Amino acid sequence: MSASAVQQDEAGKSGGPADDDAVVRVEGLAVGYGGKVLLQDVNFAVRRGEVFVILGGSGSGKSTLLKNMIGLYAPMAGRVLIAGEDIVAAQGEARRSLLCKMGVMYQSGALFGSMTLLENVRLPLEVYTSLDLEAMNLIARMKLDLVGLEAFTGHLPAEISGGMQKRAAIARAMALDPRVLFLDEPSAGLDPITSAELDALILRLARSLEITFIIVSHELASIYAIADRVIMLDKVRKGVVAEGDPRVLRDTSPDAFVRRFFHRELPEPAPRPVHLSP
Repeated sequence: MSASAVQQDEAGKSGGPADDDAVVRVEGLAVGYGGKVLLQDVNFAVRRGEVFVILGGSGSGKSTLLKNMIGLYAPMAGRVLIAGEDIVAAQGEARRSLLCKMGVMYQSGALFGSMTLLENVRLPLEVYTSLDLEAMNLIARMKLDLVGLEAFTGHLPAEISGGMQKRAAIARAMALDPRVLFLDEPSAGLDPITSAELDALILRLARSLEITFIIVSHELASIYAIADRVIMLDKVRKGVVAEGDPRVLRDTSPDAFVRRFFHRELPEPAPRPVHLSP
C-alpha cells in the first residue's frame, strides 16, 4: 500500500475523509507558489462543531493551506469542499452563497482602523445582505456581546487591547452566522492569560453554537486546551505526517519528528566526522 493510501486509510479511521458528516473536506490537495510545491496529496475532513487545528514547523505550509481552503489561492491540484461545494469551482451567486457559510479571522485581526467595532462587525452584513441599518446594528451588537465586547461598540481598534481586537475580529467573522470559522494564529502576540481567555471563548462558541473551527497554530498550550483533532504538516515530506488527538500523538506517535515537536525537543545532532592521523 502506498504512503498516500496509508494516510487516507488512517484518516478514515480517525474521523478524516471517510466521514459523511464532514463540513469541510480536503481531497488530494497540492499547494505552492510559482511552480514550487509546498504540500501535496493532502486529505482530511472536519466535522461539524469540531475544533480542528493545523500545526507544523515554520515554513511547513500552514497558512498557505488555510488560504487555499478559504479560496484566496487556487490549489495546484485537488479540491476543497465547504458544505459539499467546491470553493474554487463555485462562481457568481454560488460562490457568494458559499462565502457566507464561512468566516475568517486573520492573524493581526485585520480590523479597519477608521471604523468602530460596531462598524467593523456590521461590514459583512452591509456587503452580503439587504437588511436595514437598525437590523444590522442589532446583529453586530449581538455578535460583540457573544465575545464580551458589548461595552466597546463605539471604540476604534486602536483604543482596545490586542486580545480584544482578536475577539472583535471573531465577532466580525461570525456576522453572517457561518458554519465554519477559520482562524490564523489567534494566540500570536498575546500574553498567556489573554491567550487562555481566547481559548476559553473558542471552546464556548464551538460547544454552544456548534460552530466548526479550523485553526492554524503552533502554540502547544492552546492546542492542548482546545483541539479535538489536529493534523501536523512537515515541510521536508511536504504533507500531513500525523493526525489525531494532540495528547495521544504527543504520547504515542511512532514518528520522531512528531514526538520532538510536541515535547519541544531538539533533533539529534549529526555525528562529527572522525579524522584519523596519517
